[in-house]
Amino acid sequence: MGRFLLQRAGVALLVAVTVSIIGFALLRISGDLAADLAGEDATPEEIAEIAKLYGLDLPIHEQYLEWAGRALGGDLGQSLFTSEPVLELILDRVGVTVSLSVYSLLLALALAIPLGVAAAIRVNSWIDRAALAVAVFGQAIPNFWFGLILIYLFGVVLGWLPISGSDSFAHFVLPTVALGTAVMPALMRLTRAGMLEVLDSDYVRTAWAKGLRSPTVFFKHALRNAVLPVVSLSAVSLGFLLGGSVIVETVFALNGIGLLAYQSILRSDFPVVQSILVFVSFAYILLTLASDLINARLDPRIRLD
Repeated sequence: MGRFLLQRAGVALLVAVTVSIIGFALLRISGDLAADLAGEDATPEEIAEIAKLYGLDLPIHEQYLEWAGRALGGDLGQSLFTSEPVLELILDRVGVTVSLSVYSLLLALALAIPLGVAAAIRVNSWIDRAALAVAVFGQAIPNFWFGLILIYLFGVVLGWLPISGSDSFAHFVLPTVALGTAVMPALMRLTRAGMLEVLDSDYVRTAWAKGLRSPTVFFKHALRNAVLPVVSLSAVSLGFLLGGSVIVETVFALNGIGLLAYQSILRSDFPVVQSILVFVSFAYILLTLASDLINARLDPRIRLD
């Protein structure tokens, strides 16, 4: 187990460093940051002064090493718009984004696993077709449009739920539905495919031959093995939700890091954008590592030594 963990952790560390380098480079070459900060009417001298003030006149590799050294010490710099420490800005808002992402993933799993199991058990029936229709709907509908429909129907017309803010659990209901439907289709299809494969295996046929009851065969023997790929996809989906909540948070005015990223891009607040990019990337990498370890525990066929 220790060797497996070290191997996976080494790969995760290498990916994390690579992502931070690529993200840093892309942000720097996306435009003249010094000119953006100086404003449209700035003179070349003023732009050069801004570049020197923020170290933008240094070679890009020196800029990265300086930033990475400070970031390892917990110093992510200051916001160019509010002058607040970037770390504090992220920590103040990350709870909202994490809550929204977890709620959305739980909703997606609560819908996807029962639908996938039912579709596999009654393959090619109306239940199977209905489950696939729900998946197509969730995959085809844009988040922002679905969010606006939910706001109009449940917030404006019926007045059942709040349409903005993050003060209570009720404020998360509509954005959770809008975001959760985006990841549900893939989870449902994977559950269905896994169940179909497992139900056709020898050990399931043996379970039927022993006279075991249907719930025991379906949920104790079949679902336990069919759900293994869903664990990996769930971790990846949670990383996607953390990074893909920008639109939903903007539509529902949720004060999370997605909305912060959107505002920072508009303001050319590159220290905040850079830090959010690295935070989301690292979270994605750690979640993928966690899914590998969970699968290693659940599946005895995986060699850990």
